[in-house]
Amino acid sequence: MKWPLLTSSVEHEDDIIVVRQRVRGLAERLGFGIQNQTRIATAVSEIARNAYGYAGGGKVEYGVDEENGGQVLVIRILDRGPGIPHLDEILEGRYRSTTGLGIGITGSRRLMDRFEIESEVGRGTLVTFGMRLPYGSGSFSGRTLTTMAEDVARSRAEEPAIALREQNRELLRSLAELAEREDEAQRLNRELAETNRGVVALHAELEAQAALLREAGALLESQVAARTAELAQANARLQAEAVERERMEQDLRQSQKLEAVGQLTGGVAHDFNNLLTIIRSSVDFLRRPDLPEDRRKRYMDAVSDTVDRAAKLTGQLLAFARRQSLKPEVFEVGERLRGVAEMLDTVTGARIRVRVEALDRPALVRADLNQFETALVNIAVNARDAMDGSGTLTMRVAAGQALPTIRGHAGSRGPFAAVSLTDTGSGIRPEVLGRIFEPFFTTKDVGRGTGLGLSQVFGFAKQSGGDVDVTSEIGKGTTFTLYLPEVSSLATEAVVSDPDADLSPAGLGQRVLLVEDNLEVGSFCSQILEDLGYAPDWVVNAEEALERLGADGSGFRAVFSDVVMPGMGGIELAKALRLRIPALPVVLASGYSHVLAREDSHGFELLHKPYSAAQVGRVLHRIIGASLPIADPEDQGR
Repeated sequence: MKWPLLTSSVEHEDDIIVVRQRVRGLAERLGFGIQNQTRIATAVSEIARNAYGYAGGGKVEYGVDEENGGQVLVIRILDRGPGIPHLDEILEGRYRSTTGLGIGITGSRRLMDRFEIESEVGRGTLVTFGMRLPYGSGSFSGRTLTTMAEDVARSRAEEPAIALREQNRELLRSLAELAEREDEAQRLNRELAETNRGVVALHAELEAQAALLREAGALLESQVAARTAELAQANARLQAEAVERERMEQDLRQSQKLEAVGQLTGGVAHDFNNLLTIIRSSVDFLRRPDLPEDRRKRYMDAVSDTVDRAAKLTGQLLAFARRQSLKPEVFEVGERLRGVAEMLDTVTGARIRVRVEALDRPALVRADLNQFETALVNIAVNARDAMDGSGTLTMRVAAGQALPTIRGHAGSRGPFAAVSLTDTGSGIRPEVLGRIFEPFFTTKDVGRGTGLGLSQVFGFAKQSGGDVDVTSEIGKGTTFTLYLPEVSSLATEAVVSDPDADLSPAGLGQRVLLVEDNLEVGSFCSQILEDLGYAPDWVVNAEEALERLGADGSGFRAVFSDVVMPGMGGIELAKALRLRIPALPVVLASGYSHVLAREDSHGFELLHKPYSAAQVGRVLHRIIGASLPIADPEDQGR
């Protein structure tokens, strides 16, 4: 125990009275009521009587302990007796002795909150009582408990008979309380009997109601069964209708796909037929032997310009499909926006005012600069036509923006640079707004647009990791907002100018391995390489190329390979050669490659189809001149 207070000896019959008096005094001062005082005193005096009568004497210790955040009055009774040989049977209520020992222990156990007993045959017995202090009685410790113990010790009655009479008076008061409780119990029993009669009547009424409920339940079950059968039939009809609807929806989706493919192929065929018409007519005139030189040059320029237009058309298609090969670089959006605004006068006309609003802070993005500027020009051209050549085009940039939810796609917290272009035109009708990014969809008159401008904007934004949003109000104008992911700092990449950019240098007979699976392209490219002064050797797949090159290059000075081929592709071939023959340069050529579109830093020279002979000559001259000669095995054998 934490605070021991008093100790009493139990050597005589009178000592039991003293023990009862002391424990009652402590209980009273600690805040216990009369009934609990009597319980504690009775339990302690019963065990003290056992210690005196059965064990020949002992001692009692009084104190206060702490338990579960509260305080407990603790009394311990120790004796020097022979121990209790039948303790387990006594505690379980299975042992009855003629001395009344079992009754004293079990009765005391029921009266107390805490009861512990340890007994060893021949060594004595230790009984520990405990009762929690009443709620609100306060906390006792230190000097307070010491003073309380001294008062209890001094208040001991001189005559045991006086104390016995006081004890009897206490017992009489307890008996009076018990009598009052017995009267209360009898009253409650009478009320309970009356309640029971009401319960019996209520039970009979409930039985009658239950019979009615059973009848109603049977009727309800029959109705539910009939309704279930009707619902099963209706469900079968709905399932059949759902299957039919799904089939019709699949047919509709297939029809829409075919319509979209038809619109796409029709638009491509229309534009390419126009371009091919120019090329074919020009070639027919170029075949005339008597064609003047100035007209020959005009037709040749027309062919070259038309090829460039065809390449641009292909690039717009790839931009929409997000399969173009981008060349991203880090640049400041506001600076490029001002640069585009300065040259838009030639696109929009003098009656359209182009205004650039002040930026909130610099915004750096990593994207293909040419495609970015092309997207701005395409939006500006769309705004020019919407304003019918007269109005205001406002361009602004906001940095650190979140990407909102656009067309059902989840947004992102960013940061994103938001580039917006707002016009004062006629606006876009709601039924048209959802289709403006479709390829070859246009509301312009025939000949005024291909319908690929906004699809290029959409494809560039998506492939760059962003999106494009549009809001419009009829009669007030339209706002296009291009979202591009921001980066933290400018890249350290330096643009190296090509000193031979305007030249088409000839080769000196160097051996070049050409890898091309298309027979027409391979034959034509071999002719180009020969005309440029190289010695080409043509194979139709990458596996044959690896076999032809061997382990040391077999005297070839460069490899010129297509990207998309059956089996091993051009990029896989280039990576294998990088490991096998690091000094052998590789040039890749492609007009379409989803691999290149995903990997803008693949690390190899790339020519975009359609390429010119001059471009082939320049890139071969540069990479062969920068590489070390690879010895021919036949020369080594000599």
